[in-house]
Amino acid sequence: MTARRFAATVSYDGTEFVGSQVQPNGRTVQEELERAGTSLFGVPVRVELAGRTDSGVHAIGQVMALTVATRLEPMAIGRAFNACLAPDVAVRAVREVSADFDPRRWARRRWYRYTIVNGDAREPLTRRTAWYIGGDLDLEAMRTAARALTGRQDFVSCSGHLEPGRTSVRTVFRADWESHGSARLFDIEADAFLPQMVRRIVGNLVRVGRGSQNVEEFVRLLRQAEPGALAHTAPAHGLCLQRVWYDEGYGL
Repeated sequence: MTARRFAATVSYDGTEFVGSQVQPNGRTVQEELERAGTSLFGVPVRVELAGRTDSGVHAIGQVMALTVATRLEPMAIGRAFNACLAPDVAVRAVREVSADFDPRRWARRRWYRYTIVNGDAREPLTRRTAWYIGGDLDLEAMRTAARALTGRQDFVSCSGHLEPGRTSVRTVFRADWESHGSARLFDIEADAFLPQMVRRIVGNLVRVGRGSQNVEEFVRLLRQAEPGALAHTAPAHGLCLQRVWYDEGYGL
């Protein structure tokens, strides 16, 4: 039987995971997907993901790829995977792709959303997916500061540890805040992201919103490109990978 390559969109609640990539210190999304694939196809299955998410970070639109020898059609593969997966992970939009499809290197654009609940009282139903902040936030100041993020520039100031030789230059296409009731939503789209990049950006934008850092200081720290200069990091549970875009013909 000829091996075929498939891609699928993956959603998960990151609360009980130590991250997306396989690692020795706990349960991961990749491990869960590979366990389900091995159970489904009866042979060890290797799964590749479009991006790495940290412990506690969620996803609606993560992308996985795997190569298996099967006669099953994509829709049947999706149903079979979901029958084998734990309740906090699911796949959808399974499709057959070319043998050389690489979910990480072929990605052209990624979208993350960070959710804050801002109000007088906590909202228990959002405790796993949003950062609760009491008191006033100056959303207009946060929007003004966020405009400095767009374009191609060095984001080392808001990066966690980088492997030697890895570039910290990224292109941000969009970065803005929206308000819906008590929710404050930060959407950011870029060609790729650095470790902790979105969480550090949000953590420091919140400082701007609280008045403990002004817009000019945020922009100065961003542009001086000193490692870790934007050090305040928002909690992981408010962050969600929304979507990954590919060239035409690989929309997922």
